Amino acid sequence: MTDTIVPPQTVTIIGAGLAGSEAAWQLARRGVPVRLHEMRPLKMTPAHNSGKCAELVCSNTFRADHLENAVGLLHEEMRRMDSLIMAAGDQARIPAGTALAVDREQFAELVTAKLRAEPLIEYIEGEVTEIPSEGLVLIASGPLTSDALYEQIQSLTGEDRLMFFDAIAPVIDAESINMDICYWKNRYDKNVEEGEAGDYLNCPMDAAQYKSFIHELVSADKVAFKDFEDIPFFDGCMPIEEMAERGEDTPRFGPMKPVGLDHPETGEKAYAVVQLRRDNRMGSLLNMVGFQTKMTYGEQKRVFSMIPGLENAEFFRLGSLHRNTFIKSPALLDGTLRLKSDPRILFAGQITGVEGYVESASMGLMAGRFLAAMATGQEPDAPPEITAHGALLGHISQTDVAGFQPMNINFGLLPSGKKREGKRRFSRAERRRAVSDRALEALDAWLQVQSNEG
Repeated sequence: MTDTIVPPQTVTIIGAGLAGSEAAWQLARRGVPVRLHEMRPLKMTPAHNSGKCAELVCSNTFRADHLENAVGLLHEEMRRMDSLIMAAGDQARIPAGTALAVDREQFAELVTAKLRAEPLIEYIEGEVTEIPSEGLVLIASGPLTSDALYEQIQSLTGEDRLMFFDAIAPVIDAESINMDICYWKNRYDKNVEEGEAGDYLNCPMDAAQYKSFIHELVSADKVAFKDFEDIPFFDGCMPIEEMAERGEDTPRFGPMKPVGLDHPETGEKAYAVVQLRRDNRMGSLLNMVGFQTKMTYGEQKRVFSMIPGLENAEFFRLGSLHRNTFIKSPALLDGTLRLKSDPRILFAGQITGVEGYVESASMGLMAGRFLAAMATGQEPDAPPEITAHGALLGHISQTDVAGFQPMNINFGLLPSGKKREGKRRFSRAERRRAVSDRALEALDAWLQVQSNEG
C-alpha cells in the first residue's frame, strides 16, 4: 500500500505589489498554486499609473547595494533566496553610484511577465472587498489598501486604523535642464572610473540662493490635510518643506548636503546642492532626490524653478501625497506573519509596518516561504534573528506596541559586531561588514536545513 500524496492547498494573495508579487513567485517555485488578486487597473489608487505588478510609486531606488549597509545585506539575502524582485531589479538596473536604482517601467514589466507566465499563478483583476473565510490567505494590499478592504481588515483585527502620509518626488525632463549650471558627479566620486561622469546631476546653490529658496519653500501653498492633520510622515519620505520647517539649515544636512560634491572642473564648493538621479535607463527622466513634497502643483513649478539649472524644467510628474496604512503588527501577528486570532491569514509588505521597497518585498518573500510550508501541512520556520530578514520579522512581531512605527532595515535591529580586537579598534564599515558576514553565514545554514527538510 502506497502513501497518498495530498496536493498543496491553493493560496489566495490579495495585492500584486512588491510583497504580493514576491510571495506568489516563492509559492509557485515550491509547487504551490496561487490566486493572485490585483484591483488595478480596474480600480486605481492615487499614486499608481498602471495595472502592472510591483509598480514603483515613490522613487526608483532600492537604496545602497553593498554589505556595509543594512539594506545591501537585505538585497544579498533576498538574492540567495531566489527573489523575483531582486532578479528584476538587477536586470533593470541603471547607474546610481553605490545604490541599486532601476528603470521603473522595465522593472514592472519584468515582474509582470514572470508572474503572468507562471502556470501555477492564476492572475485575477478586480478589487477584493471581502477576505476569504476559508483557506490560506495573504493580505499584501499595501499602504494604499482600498476603503472596502481596509474595513474588512479593521473588522478582522478589531484595531483602530493607523495611517501616515507618504510624499512622492517630482520627475523632470532631462532635456529641459540647464547643463551650463548643473554637473554630473557622485559624492566623493564614489563608484566612478577616472575620466567618467558621475551618476547624479547636481544643481549648486550659493548662500543667497539657498536662503531665498528655503523661504519660498516654507511659505508655499500646501495640499490641505483635511481630516488627517494629526497624521505623521515617515521620516524616510518626509516632504522637503516639512524638513525646512524644522530649521533653515536642516535640508543642508539632509538631501541638499553639499559635501563631496565640489564642481569637477572649477573645484568650487556649493553652499547647498540639489541632486537628480536617472529615473529610466535612457536617462531622459530624472527624479529629484529627497524632494518629496506636499506643495500644490502650481507652487511646485514656481518654487522648484528657483533651483539653479531648473529655471525652465519640464515636469513629467509632479510630487504628490498619498495615504499609507499599516496595522498594529506586534499585537496582531506572530513571528511568521500569521494573524494570531486566525493563523490561516498572513500579512506582508508595508501594511505590516516595514518601510521601503526592499523591506516590503522581503516580507513577501518570507510570507511566501511560510505559506508554502503551511500549504503542505508543515509548520513555518523563521530565519535567525541575526539575519536581516529575521531582524525585520522581530521588529514586526516583538516591538513594544505603544511605540510601534514603520521602519526601514537598519543595523540597529541586528546584534552589533565586535568593536575591537586587542588594541585595534574596528572602523564602523568593518563592524558593519562583520555583521553582514555573520548574517549571511547564518542564513546559508538556515537555508541548508530548510532544503534538507524539504
